[in-house]
Amino acid sequence: MRPTVPALAIVSRRLPLLLSGVGLALSLWSSGLHAATLQRGNGPEPATLDAHKCQEVACGNILRDLYEGLVTESASGQLIPGTAQSWTVSADGLRWTFHLRPNLRWSNGKPLDAPQIVAGFRRAFTPETAAPFAELFDAVHNAALVTAGRLPVTALGITSPDARTVQFQLDRSANLPALLILPIAMPVYLPAVQAHGARFTQPGNLVSNGAYALEAWTPQANLTLVRNAQFHDAAKVRMERVRFHVTEDAAAELQRFAAGDLHLTEVVPPQPLPALRKRFGSQLRISPYIGSFYLGLNLTQAPFKGNPRLRQALSMAVDRDLLTRYVAGLGEQPAFGIVPPGISGYTPAVAWWSVGTTQAQRAARARQLYREAGYSAERPLEIELRYNTSTPHRRLALAVAAMWRDTLGVRVHLRNEEWKVFVNNRKQRVITQVFRGGWIADVPDPRNFLVGYGQFDNALNWSGLNDPAFTERLARSDRARNEKARLLWLRAAETRLLNQDAVIPLYYYTSKHLVASAVRGFEANALDHHASRWLDLQP
Repeated sequence: MRPTVPALAIVSRRLPLLLSGVGLALSLWSSGLHAATLQRGNGPEPATLDAHKCQEVACGNILRDLYEGLVTESASGQLIPGTAQSWTVSADGLRWTFHLRPNLRWSNGKPLDAPQIVAGFRRAFTPETAAPFAELFDAVHNAALVTAGRLPVTALGITSPDARTVQFQLDRSANLPALLILPIAMPVYLPAVQAHGARFTQPGNLVSNGAYALEAWTPQANLTLVRNAQFHDAAKVRMERVRFHVTEDAAAELQRFAAGDLHLTEVVPPQPLPALRKRFGSQLRISPYIGSFYLGLNLTQAPFKGNPRLRQALSMAVDRDLLTRYVAGLGEQPAFGIVPPGISGYTPAVAWWSVGTTQAQRAARARQLYREAGYSAERPLEIELRYNTSTPHRRLALAVAAMWRDTLGVRVHLRNEEWKVFVNNRKQRVITQVFRGGWIADVPDPRNFLVGYGQFDNALNWSGLNDPAFTERLARSDRARNEKARLLWLRAAETRLLNQDAVIPLYYYTSKHLVASAVRGFEANALDHHASRWLDLQP
């Protein structure tokens, strides 16, 4: 859906041409850009505000304002104390102890203590919740068995010895503080869940513990947060209100920014970089980002099930240099692997056929593999490429479809879906064939990009990969006695995934935002997390 601009805002943007300062003041008033409200573009409608069920950027941005876990992040992305004021770890790395701040409260004024935090974790790991990120916490004692319904939630290795202490017992070493910034680790006010069921996330029902509370939510339009006076650091939160706007159309989002309706965009649409820099100058912020963009393939059905030649042909036929230079065009790097560069100590794997070959050589080999897979000009492959509503995604889908058509003769039907519909179809693996995929690091760890493929029934295994050899490599990384060995086994798992052409890597992300000159406190960081509590508007 293309975001609409109120008629008054359209009129008021013309007034400065006639009335100068008076017209500008009216324009700012009509669009809501006053000092007390930060206006943020946020991409698609958030699929949920249930922190335990969030798995995408759109809800994560909002939840980082509404909630605070035991650990949180600074503006620059450093891990800092959240609801916990300090923590310690045992010598063997398997027991973590977190000490809560005194006098913590929910947004409704009720006390927040350690038993409530533990109860929140138990809710997150129940089979009924089906938290999509539960797999990332499999190092926690009994977490996998509790999630599978084989043990009661009381067996989970997360306990509260007293009202201000939370302890985690792990079965293997893990960087637990880094995991605790994920939405699944945020506390949820269970009395609201019990009273309202699935509607506990609605305005008037949602009780949070972060810098902001939910004030209003207009579906497919915007969502407004108000400063939470009960937050432990409320005095340092500068913005009284934050409004997150649904901006699925990146081009329309850019125009809203240029018109003064937004202080911060979620993305920047594909345009020539020199032109963008000339137009927006220092307001254009492009930074390295630990994320990868790819096309997923449904391996559970024809034509890709049991057909590695066809999968490899499609991957080799894509000219990634053209995609990153002319379609994405904002500093992205061509990708032949799943794990992006920039993770300390890890050397990413790449598809074996990408080494030492030109695109012309890859295209020639792709045509041969296409024929060997049983397709030709007389019997062309006909497939659907599915993506969620987004200008950049549509441009990329059109470009890939053209490459497959011109190189191989494939007939591609593009299927554009609203975000929630797309996510549901991708997860079910029933009607999908080729689909847009992407992964932004939740934590800077290669395991984060690979673990979703480890189990066939994993909610994040959108392709339906069922490969015991890949799963065994992941398991060996978990059993490794040191970090070097762990990373080597993770690289072996990534290599196994790529050798099967189970996915088609396209490029590694950069973060791209337009940030108004009035905004203060916006800092680039590898995970591209920008909580509103750190932001301010220049008077």
